[in-house]
Amino acid sequence: MQTPLERARSILAAQPFSRLLGTEMTEYGEAGVELRLALTDVLRQQHGFAHGGVLAYLADNALTFAGGFAMGGGVLTADLKLNYVRPAVGQVLIARATAMTSGRTQAVCRGEVIVLNEGVEKVCLIAQGMVLRAAQTPSGQAPNPQEHSA
Repeated sequence: MQTPLERARSILAAQPFSRLLGTEMTEYGEAGVELRLALTDVLRQQHGFAHGGVLAYLADNALTFAGGFAMGGGVLTADLKLNYVRPAVGQVLIARATAMTSGRTQAVCRGEVIVLNEGVEKVCLIAQGMVLRAAQTPSGQAPNPQEHSA
């Protein structure tokens, strides 16, 4: 039987875009979710820092995994608020998120994306979002309650 972290890693690995970028799940549990992504040149914009879309992707995925943990899986992002607070210059992006409140049909989560530069962490994005219980997956199937989408 898989641990929750192993299960979350398998869900992340099933996301083609996450595989393309090389995202890793490093924490998944009651204390929260952590995703990591090496900040390679292809993820930077013309000024040399991380592209805002990459930061938004990481925040969205971390928030949805946090909500999915709190609700037992089968969730989709319904709302996402992002505040970019500084350019992400460094080697690794880290997204951390927790569910602030959850019920039967929705969870509100918050998190941040941090850039790790020469061993120093700096917050570059603050996020809040809401996830909802998914009625159906795109294939028309009811979601497995042990899984969630991000």
